Amino acid sequence: MTDRVVPAPGAPRIYRVGELVAGLGELIQEAVGRIWVVGEVSNLRRAASGHCYFTLKDEDAQLRGVLFRGNASRLPFEPEDGLEVLAYGEVGVYAARGDLQLIVRQLEPRGQGALQLAFEQLRARLEREGLFDTARKRPLPEFPRRLGVVTSLHGAALRDVIEVSRARCALVPLRLAPARVQGAGADAELAAALAWINTHGDVDVVLLVRGGGSLEDLFPFNSELLARAIVASPKPVVSGVGHETDVTIADLVADLRAPTPSAAAALALPDAAALFGDVERCQRRLDAAVRARLSHAGRQVVGLREQLRHLSPRARLAERRTRLGAVGGRLQQAGERAIERCRGRLERAALRLDSLSPLAVLGRGYAIVRREPDGSIVREPDQVAPGDALSIRVAGGDVAARVLEPSRGKR
Repeated sequence: MTDRVVPAPGAPRIYRVGELVAGLGELIQEAVGRIWVVGEVSNLRRAASGHCYFTLKDEDAQLRGVLFRGNASRLPFEPEDGLEVLAYGEVGVYAARGDLQLIVRQLEPRGQGALQLAFEQLRARLEREGLFDTARKRPLPEFPRRLGVVTSLHGAALRDVIEVSRARCALVPLRLAPARVQGAGADAELAAALAWINTHGDVDVVLLVRGGGSLEDLFPFNSELLARAIVASPKPVVSGVGHETDVTIADLVADLRAPTPSAAAALALPDAAALFGDVERCQRRLDAAVRARLSHAGRQVVGLREQLRHLSPRARLAERRTRLGAVGGRLQQAGERAIERCRGRLERAALRLDSLSPLAVLGRGYAIVRREPDGSIVREPDQVAPGDALSIRVAGGDVAARVLEPSRGKR
């Protein structure tokens, strides 16, 4: 520490640089105190220590500013170059450089609320990362086995979800992971509850719900921490935050957004009454289809049985037997007719034979003379001599005779 310069009596006082700067700083602080300053942020730099250094400027001048880590960590939005802000703090002098600076205790965006700006900034950043893309989002199971609910244990949202689940599908049980839904640190509780129910809840879908409120009330659902917890959830997440007009970051990253907690439960659960109606209609259609199928099958069986009857060996044998009987009858008739024809021809031949037979000639008075004992036919008188034995065949039989006189020749 150097000694203070002591001037000679009557001489002007001489200040060291540090004394002057320190004195000016104290003077400014006493004269100005804490004030609000409006300006545009430029040359923003975030140090590894967590402090933020920047310049506030307008068209006439610029002023260095510093936002220390404690105050910077409590900002709901991210300061950025070009942003017009209202800065509240005390003016002092940075002794190391002799620069005038504003030590900022509070920083707000001008023209819009800090929470709204924080929402827009986070929304733009997460959208650039693709966390809002529909291709990333998963469909809900049609018939969940168990439904997880992340919300306040004492809020109206939980009562709404319970009422809708009872009315819509009471068979699906609910598993609750309670967490605060507003206030400082609520986003961390919601993220932890979401992680717990995915790990220990044995659920198929998770509802992240709360009732309506102001932008400040809904701030935990505009948290990057909760947004990334929703994206990391292995189970589909349905958000139902606030009223239909309320849109949060949680709604944008969730697999499905519902306008209210009641609507979230309705979207995640099947309608049991409608399902029973569908089952009844399906049963009626099935009964009608079965009856029609049985009737058609019955007609097919009758047709096949008829075909089988025609194609079966028994039927074919019976048919062949019938045909054989018919053929046998026709053959018998043909045989009888042939026999009759043959008999007629035989009779006619017999008549003709009879007409040509020597016996027929004998019947007209002629006779056949044979000489005994050789049986030779006597055709001429000189073939016999007196005393020869003869056998004479007449129509009625044979007559024995003997030649008495010699032959006299022809007359």
